[in-house]
Amino acid sequence: MLNDKTVAVVVPAYNEESQIGMVIETMPDFVDRIIIINDCSKDNTAQVVKGYFASLYNKSIPISPKEKKSFHGRYNYADRIASQISKNEEKFYPKIEVISQNSDSRIVLLNHIENSGKGAGIITGYKWCRDNNIDCIASMDGDGQMDPAELESLCKPIVEESIDYVKGNRLIHKSSWIVIPKVRFFGNSILSILTKIASGYWHVSDTQTGYTAISLKALNSIRIYDIYKYYGYPNDMLVKLNIAYCTLREVEIKPVYNVGEQSKMNISKVIRKVSLLLMRSFFKRIWIKYLIQDFHPLFLLYNFSFIMLLAAIPYFLKILSCFVTGTQSGVLPVLAFFFLFVSGMQFLLFAMWMDMQDNERLIK
Repeated sequence: MLNDKTVAVVVPAYNEESQIGMVIETMPDFVDRIIIINDCSKDNTAQVVKGYFASLYNKSIPISPKEKKSFHGRYNYADRIASQISKNEEKFYPKIEVISQNSDSRIVLLNHIENSGKGAGIITGYKWCRDNNIDCIASMDGDGQMDPAELESLCKPIVEESIDYVKGNRLIHKSSWIVIPKVRFFGNSILSILTKIASGYWHVSDTQTGYTAISLKALNSIRIYDIYKYYGYPNDMLVKLNIAYCTLREVEIKPVYNVGEQSKMNISKVIRKVSLLLMRSFFKRIWIKYLIQDFHPLFLLYNFSFIMLLAAIPYFLKILSCFVTGTQSGVLPVLAFFFLFVSGMQFLLFAMWMDMQDNERLIK
């Protein structure tokens, strides 16, 4: 526990038989539950975890269950409906097999029935922690690339300052340019820029790290089952948290490589898929947050800018065609393109500025 708050660490694992033991053995003492999600590994990951059930690393840690809120009474109809919605959502979660020594075991093994992706592992772990009322839920990879000594710095803002979401940032560490492989650094930087725009958290970077911590309150504010099920889940999480007006903080963490991990990520494929995800997420955030939930002028500015910039494309193509063929384009296409492009860019910049100002309050 930290500050009398329960702490759990969600560890998604796929073919990590050589690394998962190191993760378990180096977990700090204040962690009450280690939730390992075995995503249908083809190796002995599950057997290695089971081997720790009888060890000192699986010491019994009783957690007092919180009293469930009663939804009876004339004023609790909305709460009863919300409770029913949560029950109906059960069918959307990955099917699992729960394995642990007893209800007080520190190590809990959740086996996916089908291979579902890294994000699906996070979904499964988050759901278990939400259902068991864990106050602070951190996530670490099963390959040992995250220093357990830094876990406390991620959890403390949640348990002491009521921050909703805390994420690590490797890019601000002074060794990042040297330690992080150049291809990964470049890909991470591109996706970080796109995530700033899509999520509304304009000050974040290193958006691909899975070393994070989230509060129970924030977890209850989003649809856990709807989190992106693959490597783009950290980006999707930021969009969902912003729509829910959750506060965020970044803390510096060190980049860790060459500890025996084996990358399972196809960089070009991830960038392509996550970029499309972020494009959809941007429009989803603008429509939900700035039109449906609470109207804001930036909704109009963003949409006017897109309309004008799209309308400028035919004039640009006509001017380009005339330039290539050496024919006269005329004054009207040039004026039309200039007006639409300049006006569209002005609307876009004003919208982005308003977006930054509105979301400044969420960065703590």
